[in-house]
Amino acid sequence: MAHAELRALTEEAAVYAWPLYEMRRMRAATSPQRIAGTGAAPAGQRWCNVFTHARELLRADASRVVTPNNDTLYTTAWLDLGDGPLVIDVPDTAGRYYVLGLLDFHTNPFAHIGQRLTGTEARSFLLSGPDWQGGTPAGFAAPGAHVRSPTRWVWIIGRILVDGPQDLPAVHALQDGFALRPFDAGRAPKAFDPDCDPKAPPSAAHYAAQVNAALRENPPPAREIARFAAVGIGPDAAPDAAQLAALQAAIDAVQPRLRTPQARRTASHWQHKPLVAGAFGEDHLYRAQVALQYIGMLESREAVYPLAWHDAEGEPLSGRHAYALRFAPDALPPVDAFWSLTMYDSRDCMLVDNPIDRYAIGDRTPGLARDADGGLTIRIAHACPADAQANWLPAPREGFYLCLRAYLPRPELLEGRYVLPPVVRTPDPQGPTP
Repeated sequence: MAHAELRALTEEAAVYAWPLYEMRRMRAATSPQRIAGTGAAPAGQRWCNVFTHARELLRADASRVVTPNNDTLYTTAWLDLGDGPLVIDVPDTAGRYYVLGLLDFHTNPFAHIGQRLTGTEARSFLLSGPDWQGGTPAGFAAPGAHVRSPTRWVWIIGRILVDGPQDLPAVHALQDGFALRPFDAGRAPKAFDPDCDPKAPPSAAHYAAQVNAALRENPPPAREIARFAAVGIGPDAAPDAAQLAALQAAIDAVQPRLRTPQARRTASHWQHKPLVAGAFGEDHLYRAQVALQYIGMLESREAVYPLAWHDAEGEPLSGRHAYALRFAPDALPPVDAFWSLTMYDSRDCMLVDNPIDRYAIGDRTPGLARDADGGLTIRIAHACPADAQANWLPAPREGFYLCLRAYLPRPELLEGRYVLPPVVRTPDPQGPTP
């Protein structure tokens, strides 16, 4: 194989396998070492097949993932379906928005349980792995009640809507109603060895070991990976020194591409990521970009996340200036659940510390003041506007970006017929008078 051809194949393999690498890292970093009622896992091991719950809304300096949200509490679980199916029990949320997003080990959002598809009443769902030969058991014949996973390992990332700190006790009670149990009534939460240092840099040897282990447990169609064995990537591969050197060069080459997201920029300078419906298909580059930057993303019919890095003139957003984002009357983001605008520091992609503990503003923010014509103007600045604190989204002193979270987006938003208004720089922190 020619040198250029070998280099291209190694880079293609690195891109293809990056989501597997990130999933191994995230499983090691987020699966619990101790659970209530059972205690600590054996030394070096973690628990799977059990829900864990975040009990507080995320604030500045309180997240392990970039671009976190401040609208929901997370309820998550890592599942190993190798021993048989599991049953997911969900409580009645009485109309409150929730979703359990199910990711296969290649990061495809292959199924969703929640308001959009299965309602908000108490229900039970059967989740079976790719090797399970049973049919659909009695009690799980209703549409959506039997979910088949493409991979042995599954990551559930659940989100439950929270209407501010005063709403936390009610959501805690709902979280406690989510449960996992074995279908055969014989297995408790399971201990496993994650066999991964999530803080290790992606050296070729570490990367190959993690990816190849993931491929052994969660094989994709053979046609997708057979040719990567020539560069040391595959369930049975054991890369030699030359292959590891080539893989390290590939890792160094593809990382900048993965950090440059694919996006469609509108005339108002909002960036919209490509739509995803259940799987990334053959778009391995976008799948890898999402795994590195937004792992755990829901499919687009569940939520979309337009980003604004620039103002109406195309200049980078900065806390050295003040801005206004004005929605005209009857032109708020079209959603069937809720929307919010969240502020992030562009240096670390994290929430911004501020004196009023406001990290997002949206349709559930109490006390928002409407414009005289019924529109809504959000004031964005580092300093508080003297006449508009109710509508103020605090910014850092320097660069920032905004994320518009739209849950259950309507077709006009998905199809691009609704265009978000631009973020307009204003002459002073007071902003323009609508």
